[in-house]
Amino acid sequence: MSLIDGKIAIVTGAGAGLGRSYALALAREGAAVVVNDFSGDAADETVKLIVDEGGRAIANVADVGTSKGGNALLQTALDGFGRVDILVNNAGILRDASLVKMEESQWDAVMHVHVKALYTATRPVFAWMKENGGGGVIVNTTSTAGIRGNFGQTNYGAAKCGVIGFSTSLAIEGKKYGIRVWNIGPAAATALTAHMPEEYQRQFHIDRVAPTLLYMVSDLSGDQTGKTLLAGGGWIGEVRFEATEGYVPTETITPQEIAEAAGAGKIFFPERPGKWVTAYGPQNGE
Repeated sequence: MSLIDGKIAIVTGAGAGLGRSYALALAREGAAVVVNDFSGDAADETVKLIVDEGGRAIANVADVGTSKGGNALLQTALDGFGRVDILVNNAGILRDASLVKMEESQWDAVMHVHVKALYTATRPVFAWMKENGGGGVIVNTTSTAGIRGNFGQTNYGAAKCGVIGFSTSLAIEGKKYGIRVWNIGPAAATALTAHMPEEYQRQFHIDRVAPTLLYMVSDLSGDQTGKTLLAGGGWIGEVRFEATEGYVPTETITPQEIAEAAGAGKIFFPERPGKWVTAYGPQNGE
């Protein structure tokens, strides 16, 4: 028996890349898939690949960054398959530039796809899952740019850190209804990494991320919710925000006192000279 037999999944941005890999993996494990992509030709191609393998899939070309598009996405699932059990918010774009050179249109475009669409695509699906009492799983896409930052990606980093806040809050709302919410931070070789060595392309093959997604949306992950997993290059690990033990100041706290406590190692996490951890596994020092 397959992992998710009979489940109905929606994948946004599934016309190519990771979205297509996710859609194919979900179909191979027994799910019927709504393939969303802004390009109708790309969505149709993914649908054809799934159907040719004996799976079930239908296309949707709505702009999920609008309420109309988000509602249409849900309606496509209901019209085609009668329900929805899994939502994968994968659609994304890049509009990189250093902050001073970044135009407002570049900022707005990234927020539209990564943040606005998170609301407009998830809201109707979450409401349907809640009202119909069957639970479900929602997987949202974050990135190390939102956790560690990256040059030229203040828009993307802000959006992807926002995804984590959205998911953490939604996981709390969904828990009593059996709706689980995850974040996945994928690393995969795509057209943007075509210049990288062949070894990189092989290690970060795009299909090496989907098994983590399948774990999240299947019963294998139990009742876990509100967690963030990074996956790529053969490495999988959880990311979470933590605070240090901290320092309890005097009643007359001053900036100078804080500086002294910081210098004594009582506030910040200790540095680890000579050794650091990348987003996708331990590495030697720089």
